[in-house]
Amino acid sequence: MEQNHNEKEAIENAKKVAEKLYNPSDYESKNQLEKGMSITHEQVSDSYMEGTIDGKIDELDNNDELKTHDGEAIRREGFDE
Repeated sequence: MEQNHNEKEAIENAKKVAEKLYNPSDYESKNQLEKGMSITHEQVSDSYMEGTIDGKIDELDNNDELKTHDGEAIRREGFDE
């Protein structure tokens, strides 16, 4: 009986997570789920903005078309280059 209750509780918790969307107010929340959403959102956003591990910015022409992937390296303070 206890296992059945635990399974139901796990399913309910999974539904809460699956239905949750990021909200900017999550950064201020005390709720564990909302705080986790804000951290995950920040990590994904940082990864998306950073792009590749080499941190080079692609070069574009005047029409914003890609010229080359050998762009200018991004200076990273505190790291040997």
